[in-house]
Amino acid sequence: MDATTLLANSLSNDRALREDAAQKLELFEKENYSSYVVSLCQILASEHSDDSIRMSAGLALKNSLTAKEFARKEILAQRWVSTAEELRAQIKQGVLQGLSSPKKPVGNISGQVVAAIAEIELPLGGWPDLIRIMLDNISTDNATLKQSTLQAIGYVCEATDPSALASQSNEILTAVVQGARKEEPNQEVRLAAINALINSLDFIKENFEREGERNFIMQVVCEATQSTSSDVQVAAFQCLVRIMQTYYDKMRLYMEKALFGLTVAGMNNEDDRVALQAIEFWSTVCDEEMDLKEELLDAQEAGEQPERESYHFAELALSDILPVLLWILTKQEEDYDEDEWTVSMASATCLSLLAQCVGNMVIAPVVPFIETNITSEEWRNREAAVMAFGSILDGPDPVVLTPLVDQALPTLIQMMRDSVVHVKDTVAWTLGRICELLIHCIKPEVHMNELVSALVYGLQDSPRIVGNCCWSLMNLAEQLGPTPGDEAPTSPLSMFFEGIITALLQFTERSNNEANCRTSAYEAISTLAMYSANDCINTVQRIVLTVLDRLEVTMAMENQILDADDRASHSELQSSLLGVLTNCIRRLSSDISQVADRIMTVVLQLLNNQSKQATTTEDAFLAIGAMTSALDANFNRYAELFFPILCTALQNPAEYQLCFIAVGLIGDICRALGKDAAPYCNSLMQLLVTNLQSAHLHRTVKPAILSCFGDIALAIGELFGPYLEVVMMVLQQAGGMRADKDNYEMIDYVNTLYEGCVEAYVGIVQGLNETPQAQLLLPFLPHVFEFIHMIAVDQNRTDTLTRSIIGLLGDLAKTFDSQLKTFFQQDWIPALLREARTSRHYGASTKETSRWTKEMIKRACQ
Repeated sequence: MDATTLLANSLSNDRALREDAAQKLELFEKENYSSYVVSLCQILASEHSDDSIRMSAGLALKNSLTAKEFARKEILAQRWVSTAEELRAQIKQGVLQGLSSPKKPVGNISGQVVAAIAEIELPLGGWPDLIRIMLDNISTDNATLKQSTLQAIGYVCEATDPSALASQSNEILTAVVQGARKEEPNQEVRLAAINALINSLDFIKENFEREGERNFIMQVVCEATQSTSSDVQVAAFQCLVRIMQTYYDKMRLYMEKALFGLTVAGMNNEDDRVALQAIEFWSTVCDEEMDLKEELLDAQEAGEQPERESYHFAELALSDILPVLLWILTKQEEDYDEDEWTVSMASATCLSLLAQCVGNMVIAPVVPFIETNITSEEWRNREAAVMAFGSILDGPDPVVLTPLVDQALPTLIQMMRDSVVHVKDTVAWTLGRICELLIHCIKPEVHMNELVSALVYGLQDSPRIVGNCCWSLMNLAEQLGPTPGDEAPTSPLSMFFEGIITALLQFTERSNNEANCRTSAYEAISTLAMYSANDCINTVQRIVLTVLDRLEVTMAMENQILDADDRASHSELQSSLLGVLTNCIRRLSSDISQVADRIMTVVLQLLNNQSKQATTTEDAFLAIGAMTSALDANFNRYAELFFPILCTALQNPAEYQLCFIAVGLIGDICRALGKDAAPYCNSLMQLLVTNLQSAHLHRTVKPAILSCFGDIALAIGELFGPYLEVVMMVLQQAGGMRADKDNYEMIDYVNTLYEGCVEAYVGIVQGLNETPQAQLLLPFLPHVFEFIHMIAVDQNRTDTLTRSIIGLLGDLAKTFDSQLKTFFQQDWIPALLREARTSRHYGASTKETSRWTKEMIKRACQ
């Protein structure tokens, strides 16, 4: 069967035909990649093929070149690069030809394929004439070709490493700005050009530094906000948002001359899409200026000058934008989809960011609006007043806000019985904000009874209100309850605890989960249990029994569920129940032993169920992790039953989040069992080392594996000897990883790798301390010191990493004493310890660790 027929079948309404076509296309790609991509390219470029099939071919071609998942993306890129050059040239010519198709969707998907190839080849110096060809396309009179080529340039700029395009930034920018000018008659071409400009902003830094070029770019974008096309206006404001994010420090002149007026006019635009982007502009200004405020505080703390200056645009514009934002708050839609982002939502978010940005200055202009509208007969005005009040609670000084909250709280509690759902929903959210941010305003003897009654009463209302009532109850518990781990005989919430839990458990008996209300209720139960005082323990134990009853019911129903949606809902319910169980186990600690057998029976039965979802397994693993901490060595009686399940999870790197939790669970089990974990370590170590070397495992799991080696060594002590050589070699390889100084994502990843290595070394050294096996470490220690030195000379290391390497030096001194005297006499070690003790960049625990290590080294050297 040819590719055209298979693609047609893949679009069929017949499910069996669709699945068969998908399997055959996948097999075609696997068995003969060259023929597969050539066939797809020919279909995409052919004007005689059906449009939907051409689109499908383009999508399949793109998916053969790139993927969201990092490891798969690397594999696909390598496959493309290793394909014959003549064949690659043929494909490139075909997709460039697709750009000239009069069918715009075909031109669009062709542009995406061009970008997928460019992302692979341009950083390697391949496809050198791509940009020239696309620039030639833009200089033609063919509006369709110009549009699809500009879209393609946008996709290329978005996907490709900016450094690979920097040398051609002038040509790209010239072409893009040319298409975006007001003189361009075709508004679709202009739209494509502005979208391309948005994606090119990261690599035109040099152009933006030059005042003349910057002025021209800003003029073109500002003029586009006045286009007759709403689509162009939306894109122009999106472009201004990105410019503000990227080039804040260059915006002072343009804000004064044009942007204040343009954005305020944009916020008033009748087209909501335009208004949304204009509001987003001011939200972005607030975000930038809050970051600058943080940078200023950090610089002042370090006794330095900040690198960047804040121009306080938000403060200067307050009198212009606040009235517009407050007016937009009253533009709620009576019936709207919760997933839909409306102008009133955007306005509330912007108001909240303004409050955080300008602090007390926001209060005086907003309070009159609240006072005028909170008792209005028009529900939109009432809701807007409450929303405005809730939005300004974070940012201004709590001392200034306290009298306002004291005055408003009785009214807000009363408004939980408003006749309009929208109003009650916003009131419940605002009460949650007060519970979270200004808990001191809620006086137990004055407000608590009515507040709790109103929130529990809200559980009988619409699902949206239930969600906010649950969130408010969670905030109350977190703010008024004892810190987890601290024993407290009672709390201000204790007298209401059983009533709240009873109402929540009753609510969670419902069969549906509309607007995630059932999930919210279970989260509230979970939080209330976690932050409960000792006089609520009996109720927490009742929760455990109720949850176990319900989990057993869900498992009895497993075979009756056939529908995919019902299975997803069923899995979500099990996850919620497991989440509550986990927090109850953590709260009850060793007291959970009375029902430990029943808990482990239920959880292991659930894990052995073949039809379970991955997320359910993750939550079950977290529950078992809590059990290991609660039972400690007594967990050993369940280890043999659980071990095969744990190994299965480690053998499935594709489910990397589950793999990550499994690795953490190994550490929990080893800490609980100590040397009793030794019988399981052979298999576990093999699986961990295999995963560490796997190209398919997501890289975020690998630092956790390195750290896990330390947990195992610490638990089994001298029994770790057989694994030492392999582990030390693996740690040496991981410690040799380096990140390019401009690749911040990679720098963060390498730092987490280093932290994993240090945690492994600490566990190994402490585990082998005072055992004969410690001497086996000596041949590896020169490299360990080199590794610590390499981190020590890095001025960008974190406080955590600094504390870890200093602690490791102390452990080495304690374990090996005078055997390492020559290592400890190197100049960089006292310099590192002195810096950690005296620099203001390091916390108290790092300073304390440094003092301890200094003493250990002093003893070793004597």
